[in-house]
Amino acid sequence: MMNNKGNNKKGGRGPKKEVKEFDQFMLDLARVTRVTKGGKQLSFRASVILGNRHGKVGLGVAKGKDVQIGVEKAVRKAKKEMIEVPIINETIPHMVSFKYKIARVVLKPAPRGTGIIAGGAVRAVLDLAGVPNVSAKILSKSKNKMTIAKATLGALQSFKKSSLVAAKNEIKKEEPEIKKSEDKKAEDKTEEIKADKKEIVPEVKK
Repeated sequence: MMNNKGNNKKGGRGPKKEVKEFDQFMLDLARVTRVTKGGKQLSFRASVILGNRHGKVGLGVAKGKDVQIGVEKAVRKAKKEMIEVPIINETIPHMVSFKYKIARVVLKPAPRGTGIIAGGAVRAVLDLAGVPNVSAKILSKSKNKMTIAKATLGALQSFKKSSLVAAKNEIKKEEPEIKKSEDKKAEDKTEEIKADKKEIVPEVKK
C-alpha cells in the first residue's frame, strides 16, 4: 500500500499566517449584570487598547453576551477612535499634562535609550502607540484603569498641530536617507564582487 501522507502536504508548507495591522492589549474584562422585569441579564464588558506601534493608538469599550463578542465589538470601536501620536527624535515633542475625571497624567520627553518609564495602563497605551522613550507619572490616587488610559490618550491627543507637522516632516527626511544607505551598500557589494572576479582570473603566460 502506498502512503499518501506526503502527497497531502504541498511542499511541506502550511497556510500563510496573516500579518496583523494592529496589536491589541486587554485592559479590563468585567462581568456586568442588569436587573430587569424579566430577571437578571448577564453580559461582559471588554476594554481593549489597539495600536500599530508606529504612531496610532485607540481605546475601545463594548459589552456582549459572550466574552468573544464583547472583545470583537471593542476592537471595532478602537479602530474607529484611533488617534495619531507625533514622535520626534524617538520621543514626544514636549511635556504635556491632562486630566480626565479624577485621573491626571503627566508625560515628559526622554533621551534615547531611556525606554518607557511608566506602569499599568499608561505603559500599555504608550507601548502600543510606538513611543520608544518617554517618562510618565500619575498625579492622582485613582486606580481605575479606564480613567487612567483615557487620560493618557487625552494627553497624547493634546499636542500642538505644529508638532504633528514636524513629526511628518521628520519621517519624510528619514526615508531618502535610508534609500541612500541601501544604494551605497548595493554599490559596495558590486565592487567587491568585481574585485573578487579579477583575482580569480588566471594570468596567461606569453
